[in-house]
Amino acid sequence: MNQKKWFQIVSIYCIIYTVITWLSSILYLCSGIYEDPSGNWHELDRAMILLIGVAAFELCTKLPVRPMILRYVAAYIPSQLLAFAYVWFTGLREPLARTAYRDIWINFTCLFVLLCLISAAVHVYRKKKGKKEETRNENP
Repeated sequence: MNQKKWFQIVSIYCIIYTVITWLSSILYLCSGIYEDPSGNWHELDRAMILLIGVAAFELCTKLPVRPMILRYVAAYIPSQLLAFAYVWFTGLREPLARTAYRDIWINFTCLFVLLCLISAAVHVYRKKKGKKEETRNENP
């Protein structure tokens, strides 16, 4: 991978992590909770789960598999299983919430679907843009 691609991956990771952290903080504040009850481990866990998702998405969605939905499924299933494994390992550090697996499934799936939709929209946009440029080049 070239430097531009690495910069893009790191930028996506940082932007998503920042937005998720802001949303989480806003939800806590709206609920009257002024400190994260899970503390610093929660922030590190969030970062690791996001790293799993972004890395899997970037690696697997570039596979030469058609149709595009199969590429996304090929990226989602192993990365979701890895996220479940990470949650299980965090249970060795501290007791898990009763809804830990459900929560990680919902949050991970929503984020992954959002990434897939954005990726598909960019792909369609680039494809249409390429066709417009081909048409312009053919008609001088």
